[in-house]
Amino acid sequence: MAVSKQSVYEPLTESAAIALAVRLRLFPEGAPLVCREIGDGNLNLVFHIVNQQTGKGIIIKQALPYAKVVGESWPLTLKRAAIESNALRTFASYVPEYVPKVYYSDESLAITVMEDLSHLQIARKGLIEGKTYPLLSQHIGEYVAKTLFYTSDFGMNQQEKKQLAQSFVNPELCKITEDLVFTDPFFDHETNNFEDELREDVKELWNNDELHLEVAKLKRKFLTEGDALIHGDLHTGSIFASDEETKVIDPEFAFYGPFGFDLGQFFANLLLNALSRPEQEQEPLFAHVEKTWEVFANVFSDLWEQHNVEPYAKTPRLLQDVLHSTFVDAIGFAGCEVIRRTIGLAHVADLDGIEDKEERIRAKRHALRLGRSLILQRNSLNDIQEIRSLFLQAPLAPTN
Repeated sequence: MAVSKQSVYEPLTESAAIALAVRLRLFPEGAPLVCREIGDGNLNLVFHIVNQQTGKGIIIKQALPYAKVVGESWPLTLKRAAIESNALRTFASYVPEYVPKVYYSDESLAITVMEDLSHLQIARKGLIEGKTYPLLSQHIGEYVAKTLFYTSDFGMNQQEKKQLAQSFVNPELCKITEDLVFTDPFFDHETNNFEDELREDVKELWNNDELHLEVAKLKRKFLTEGDALIHGDLHTGSIFASDEETKVIDPEFAFYGPFGFDLGQFFANLLLNALSRPEQEQEPLFAHVEKTWEVFANVFSDLWEQHNVEPYAKTPRLLQDVLHSTFVDAIGFAGCEVIRRTIGLAHVADLDGIEDKEERIRAKRHALRLGRSLILQRNSLNDIQEIRSLFLQAPLAPTN
């Protein structure tokens, strides 16, 4: 369905969402429809509409002009809805099996109507429950490899890439990442949120000049390197999964950014879940980190050999250089994400949901030390398995 730009913006209600679905003829005429607002994120309304006769449904997602987590005092652009729907369509041209189908979008209403994925589960929730999702890393590794390669200068005409990049200029949401991931957690900023028991650990981060230098380098990469169209917020809460299927959702932070960013975000959120588990139950998370990188590197390398449009593609060691820099950056980005999800504005239920306070503080202290190690030691790691060693060493690391 074509994108509409004729409507006047107003937040949807459940009844208005049903009326929109009827108007778009997304269900048979007269079908008994029920609607429920299911959004639990920070930025959007999400409605689930179901035909009671058939059980078939759709999702209507609408961007709000402010951040729900803060309120109307934090205004946000509605353009992010168009960026999300366009990103889903772009990714679908390369990995249709890993993203929901988009049925309709309306830029003025900031609406995207898409496939109902309620037969799947948000991966974060399932991982917290102890599920392992055996194909998750295989699917995400392939998703990231294909979306990055085909939207980069290696996989598409450079002029076409520049034109595509213009349609994904996303300054408002990039600013959120720049502040909440790369800046605020490393300073005494009002948006930070952490338990008093962590204050001395947090102060060590705030006063660590070496750490600040390395985070500044990573932030600069995020600000300046436009390698490919990235999801921009690829955490386990942005993935629906089952034992057989994986779907990546919510690419409203999409823009042309560095190769390693999406991988780093995903690695970090797997590690955050591992931090919430007993030691004997952590292995599946390490395995997912390692498998994701293995699949990514293999698929990206195959695409490089078969579909590269860059004349220098056959230059010895160029592929290895690209993969190495992606690996190093991903580790550093993961460290920033681990820290910000522990003491920044937006936490994760993996850690905050630990009921025993002593265990929760212990896990969060572990997270801060792990994040610091990932950032500071990223250039000395030789392979992805060494993340496991850093994870195991982090609880014993000194705090100053």
